[in-house]
Parts: sequence; C-alpha cells; structure tokens
Amino acid sequence: MPAAEIQEKVRALMPDVIEDLKELISIPSIAFPGYPEEPMHRMAERTLALFREAGFTDAHYGDVPHGYPPIYAELPGPPGSPVVVLYAHYDVQPAPESQGWTSDPFTPTVKEDGRLYGRGAADDKSGLATHLGTLRAFDGQPPVTIRLILEGMEETESNLEEFVEANPDLFQCDLFVICDMGNLVSGEPVLTTALRGDVSCVVTVRTLEHPLHSGVFGGAAPDAMMALARLLSSLVDDAGDVAVAGVSGGAWSGAVQSEESFLEGVPLVPGAQLIGTGTISDRLWAKPSINAIGIDTTSIAGSSNVILPEASAKISMRIVPGSNPEAELDALVAHLESHAPWGAQVSVKRIKAAPAFLVPGGGTGVEAARAAMEEAFGAEASEVGSGGSIPLLQTLHEACPAAEFVLWGPEDMEKSRIHASDESVDPAEIERMVVAQALLLERLAEG
Repeated sequence: MPAAEIQEKVRALMPDVIEDLKELISIPSIAFPGYPEEPMHRMAERTLALFREAGFTDAHYGDVPHGYPPIYAELPGPPGSPVVVLYAHYDVQPAPESQGWTSDPFTPTVKEDGRLYGRGAADDKSGLATHLGTLRAFDGQPPVTIRLILEGMEETESNLEEFVEANPDLFQCDLFVICDMGNLVSGEPVLTTALRGDVSCVVTVRTLEHPLHSGVFGGAAPDAMMALARLLSSLVDDAGDVAVAGVSGGAWSGAVQSEESFLEGVPLVPGAQLIGTGTISDRLWAKPSINAIGIDTTSIAGSSNVILPEASAKISMRIVPGSNPEAELDALVAHLESHAPWGAQVSVKRIKAAPAFLVPGGGTGVEAARAAMEEAFGAEASEVGSGGSIPLLQTLHEACPAAEFVLWGPEDMEKSRIHASDESVDPAEIERMVVAQALLLERLAEG
C-alpha cells in the first residue's frame, strides 16, 4: 500500500481509534495490590474484544502463575513474510487525589490544548490505540506475520517475564516493536536506543532498643530517623550526583535534550533547582540516579515526644546501559552498610536488580523503522535514551537473540506526564505513530 494511501486511510480511522482510547481510559485498570480486581478484568475483556475485532481472531489470555493475564495472539501474513511482535500493556499507575489532578483521571477529557487527558492516556493505552490503528489500516490483513503481546502487570510485579521464559517459541520473530515510549517533543521523531536499569533495596536503621522521651534523653541518645536522614543524604554529593563508589556512569553521545524542553515537564517550585552535572541527556540516560521512594516511620498524626528507635526507607537506583545490575546493587548495599552515623545498626534487604538495555544497532528492521518514522513525521529521526526501565526487554532478547528491537510510541516526554497528575497524549501523535507502524510493516514486507 503506498504511503499516501496509508496516511489517508489512517486519518479516516482516527476518530474511532480515539473513541476506543477514551473508553479504555475510563476503566481504572490498576493492577497494584489493594485495588479492586473488577476493573482489571473488565479492561482485559474489552481489550481482548477490540483486538479480536481488529483481526486477531485467536486472541486469548496467556497462562500465568499469578496476577492478571497477558493477552497473546498471532495473525499470519503471507508465507515467508517477516515475523513482528507488537507489545503494549493495558494496566496503569494509580491516580490518587494527592497528585493534584485538574480533571478526573478516569474521565477522558480533551482540553483547550487539544490533548487527551486521563490516567493511561499515554502510558500505555496510547500503545494499545496505536496497535489497533495499525491493524485497522490493513483491514486485519497485515503484509507480515504479527504476534501480539499485551501485558497486564507492567506497572507492578510483572508476570510476563515468566510467561516468556515458559513459552519462548511464541516470541520467535525478526523484530520486536515496543510501543511504550515516545518522542522528546510531540511531532519530532526519535528512536529510543537505551534504557536504564533499576536496582532497589530497603534499608533499616536502628539506634535504640525502645523509644525514649525526647526531652529527657534528646541531645545524647541517637534518633533513628535522623540517622536515616544522614545516611540517605550520603548517597548523593552536593550537586546531586550519585556518590556511591563503584557505580557506573558515562556521557550520552546521541541527540541532546534541551534544558528548556525538560523543564516543560518538571514543575519546580519557586527557588528549586535541577540537580546533577553534565547535559540533561547525560543525567537522564548515561548516569545513575538515586531516590528514596518510600519511608516507614511514625506518622505526624501519630507522633509524640519520643526519640524513634528504628526507621526504614526504600531506595531505588537507576543504572546505566552496560552495567551489571547485581554489581551495582552490591555497591549500593556496601555504601549503606559502611556509612551509618553514630554506630547505628544498618540492615539491608535486597528487592530488585533489573538490567539496563541497549538496543542492538545496525539491523535492517531498525533502519526500516527509522525510514518509516521519517516519512510519517516528515522530519529526520534522531536517537535518544530513556531514564525508565523495562526489564522485559532483556528477557525477550534472551528468548530470541537474533531479533531486532524498535522502541517508540506516542508518550512525548515534554507534556505527557506519565505516572503523574494530568497525564495526557496528543491525538495527532498517535496518528503519526499509526502511520509509522503501518509503513514499517510495509517496508519489512518489501524486504
């Protein structure tokens, strides 16, 4: 199908694609423990139905030992045609009121800027919409063989890696297309070629056998919360760079994200400054970062005049491509154990060591994707990294080492605000991505 015909057909399809996306946004498909199960089941059922209608007549739930099921399907193309795996996920992050949404997160809302707002609008129900649009562009008869995998627990404790390891034959292909990424700025095409990994642990600091009166003993007896605060502050230097000895880092050699563009998505309060050194791209894609993402201690409401004997924090450290996740976690644990102030007891529970991922370059599939993207967007495509992590990619690579990877999608970094309040997507970006994916399949079919 000629490019102009694809573009015209996709443009005609988009109103229905966006209506389907709105319906999916309205389902609060949060897979985290403690949230209702019914919306997740409803989301899985509706997603399954939509993709069956789009041509995946054999779409079905994958058998997993725990959690919500992935959706798997295969649609044969002409004999001998390349095999492409399309990936997206149907679960979303929570959207608590404390985030400060300006519209209901599960009521899809188009605002004055033309963007569609709602939890999952970008991450990653826009990926579902992109795949639906791509299949509809070919009336359910693509020019290549397509295998579909839609995950149901990407945002929490994923079960898909176990599914892949148990069923490697289902994932044999020429190209994986991971539609859970995005451009830096809507309308300016990029291919994501590197993702940081993620290691995490819970550190517990103990200073006393039991609480003590803060007036009678304060000033001499060590406070566990204050000791934890000093330990956490030792993880970064004055500039905000990671100060853990032995942790890997470097510089980014691809496209550079401007500070102005980055600040569009970072709502700094007056007086607050960015942290770290090097370019924004260095800091996001080629250097480690570290955050305390949770703390267990006495709440303000439940506090009294006592010195706390124990406090804990969960620490997440993003690691760079090429690093060994176990070695990076070892370095973090060693730092925590050796930097406790005032002789405090420190214990560390290791939680996760997920690898970074570097997209293999130079293949015909990636070059076909670059050409398709440039044709769909009318601009040259550059290469960027991602500060986020998708551990599944390494599992897919191990299941099918010869396959290439394309990482893209409609989640622009500048304005999408994934995982945060007022998440949104540009409908025009979805249209461009549908065109790009359709052109990619055509180019692959042409050889």
